[in-house]
Amino acid sequence: MHEPDYDRLVEPHRAELRAHCYRMLGSAQDAEDALQEAMLRAWRGLPRFEGRSSLRSWLYTIATNVCLKMLERRPKLVLPVDLGPPSDPHAGPGRPLVESVWVEPYPDEGLGLDNTIAGPEARYDQRESVELAFIAALQHLPARQRAVLILRDVLGFSAREVAATLEATPAAIDTALQRARKNADERLPERSQQTTLRALGDERLRETVGRFVAAWERADVDAVVGLLAEDALLTMPPIPTWFRGRDGIVAFLATRPLSGAVPTRLMATRANGQPAFGHYTWDAGRDAFVANDIVVLTMDGESIGEITAFLFTDAIVERFGLPAEIAATRA
Repeated sequence: MHEPDYDRLVEPHRAELRAHCYRMLGSAQDAEDALQEAMLRAWRGLPRFEGRSSLRSWLYTIATNVCLKMLERRPKLVLPVDLGPPSDPHAGPGRPLVESVWVEPYPDEGLGLDNTIAGPEARYDQRESVELAFIAALQHLPARQRAVLILRDVLGFSAREVAATLEATPAAIDTALQRARKNADERLPERSQQTTLRALGDERLRETVGRFVAAWERADVDAVVGLLAEDALLTMPPIPTWFRGRDGIVAFLATRPLSGAVPTRLMATRANGQPAFGHYTWDAGRDAFVANDIVVLTMDGESIGEITAFLFTDAIVERFGLPAEIAATRA
């Protein structure tokens, strides 16, 4: 096989395969590892590709089976709300758990959402299928149910195509799909974020997000809480501590991130089809604002229904293309 053949035939599918691996695995790093393995297998196998299925279906078969193999040897990923009841806001945050147990955010740019064309049988649009709530719900499904739901309802492959991918019968695929839909529906919100954002409209979203940024940066706890839904959530993976409701959130914010003791800055980005920010805190030793976490907002009508703050690692900074520091002159 000549390198140009691979570049022409396989490389255009890289972004959508990355999104597929992320849906399957819930981890940005695991998705990248799975994608690299799948692309290597495709490069090695392309000379033997006989065209009995479409090239796209063949690539998804490779990527799906790489992900299923990875899922055999690692724990289920979760968000803090899956581990226990809300915490006492006066007790402060708990100790971080092992990072590998957490669902991770993914920047919109890396998922190629605008270039993916789903089949006619798909039930979810591409942005709905990477929302935090959807990714988290998928992680609770058994691995093969997860694969079936994604291949059928997100990508729109036929039962026959999915059966060939998973070496099963179409009847078995239909049964797995029914179970997967039931299990997923029990965890998914009634309304997707994309439906909420479309109803809200770009102008009102920008206004709400702008008010949130301004209030957060001036440490105005009352103004931040005033933007929240009554039963809003605040979570901070890999810290298992989480809070529900305005009273609990205001008590935590007032004594911790928005106490006014440490100035902060927010830098806009997008994650999982949702508004997000790089969150920076002042470091006097460096004379700069230093990356601390990625904050992802989940909207509930015109209010903010959830704030999810994913604590930074160097990999997350690089993945989102955000600077590690913001100079004091930009304060």
